[in-house]
Amino acid sequence: MADELTPETPEEEQPKKKHKQRKNGLYPGVSEELAESMRTGWADTELHGLEPIAQAAHTAARRSALSERFPGERLVVPAGRLKTRSNDTEYPFRASTEYAYLTGDQTENGVLVLEPAGVSGHTATVYLLPRSDRENGEFWLSGSGELWVGRRHSLTEAEQLLGIPAKDVRKLSEELAEAEGPVRAVRGHDSVIEAALTDKVTKERDEELRVYLSEARAVKDAFEIGELQKAVDSTVRGFEDVVKVLDKAEATSERYIEGTFFLRARVEGNDVGYGSICAAGPHACTLHWVRNDGDVRSGDLLLLDAGVETHSLYTADVTRTLPINGTYTDIQRKIYDAVYASQEAGIAAVKPGAKFRDFHDASQHVLAEKLVEWGLLEGPVERVLELGLQRRWTLHGTGHMLGMDVHDCAAARTEAYVDGTLEPGMCLTVEPGLYFQADDLTVPEEYRGIGVRIEDDILVTEDGNRNMSAGLPRTSDDVEAWMARLKG
Repeated sequence: MADELTPETPEEEQPKKKHKQRKNGLYPGVSEELAESMRTGWADTELHGLEPIAQAAHTAARRSALSERFPGERLVVPAGRLKTRSNDTEYPFRASTEYAYLTGDQTENGVLVLEPAGVSGHTATVYLLPRSDRENGEFWLSGSGELWVGRRHSLTEAEQLLGIPAKDVRKLSEELAEAEGPVRAVRGHDSVIEAALTDKVTKERDEELRVYLSEARAVKDAFEIGELQKAVDSTVRGFEDVVKVLDKAEATSERYIEGTFFLRARVEGNDVGYGSICAAGPHACTLHWVRNDGDVRSGDLLLLDAGVETHSLYTADVTRTLPINGTYTDIQRKIYDAVYASQEAGIAAVKPGAKFRDFHDASQHVLAEKLVEWGLLEGPVERVLELGLQRRWTLHGTGHMLGMDVHDCAAARTEAYVDGTLEPGMCLTVEPGLYFQADDLTVPEEYRGIGVRIEDDILVTEDGNRNMSAGLPRTSDDVEAWMARLKG
């Protein structure tokens, strides 16, 4: 990694100031001759005639609905800022979901402001960092200058792409500090913006804005459904990639699986939508096993829970539990088939007009029946479910909303989410599981260390549902045949 000359002062905080010398930098300074050389001799790279991004019409409709919900109030939605990983290196930037949902933009430091316009309606402006200044040298001297981190769009280019008037963000905090009238802001992403609004907002009013934006994402529009399908299709190919290299994973560790899937996510999308769970053997009993540093052994199961995130930040969330050597043992198949039957019941319960909880209840009923049938719990099944006794081995809920966040709509009101009703356009996961911990003395030894989860991404349609991840097999026989084909 190259050694920056003057990274200490962020570009947006000193647009016209002299750049500080980096401590322990190899150059003592910048001569006048070099500074003059760097100011001149550059071609005009402005882009003209840009077409709006694919979701521009959809983001406009979302902003219109937001405007209608909060008339007469200034609304402030920041993208967020870079977060330090270590010293002068940052984590890869991921714009806040609310900002990306309303603008389609993903650049750090961006802020969407909806200014009240008359009796009703708002004027939307997106505040962004402009192109790097070549006069004062920050484009090559600042750690966030374009020669260090890459070209940004000009404000004019951004307006064409986003369909929103764009202004320089560097003075926004001053403008907001002087603004009058009611204000709501999305918190937790930009401390500079929050500081400017500290005496103008309340936690309760800001939470109402966050809840609204969470609930607004429950029903997906056509663009979102297309992006989710794109994410799922790439995820299917990522699972196929993993099956083809299981022999290499056996020679190394779960990290080979993680890296293999990540390659597909980065080549076809933006990233993984969440930390991939590549859990082999008893690690499958740890619900969010993301260390991925364990052994991959023939005869064990691999629980792979992973999803590709598209360039527009929509993520898949799919799980398959695979026999590493390609064939389930009798006890593995028995547990797997029980989870499959549970998932089948859950998927069948997903339809418009059904309660969100219905698919969970249907799945759990099947799992409780199996646990009673196997003698692990004393029936009747209704007693087991009433007391929640099956949860010792099922542990988690059977699904969640899916979208730009892997657990989408998380801030929604309970009555609008888990106590709500399914509608066409909603996308959710159905993912029952059984997990028998390696140290669980209440089950026969042959069960211990086996964890199985099957998860698919389900779209609620006008007449039922569509399994968006049906490209991956689900029955134990189909999984074995699929793996055999991929391994040649």
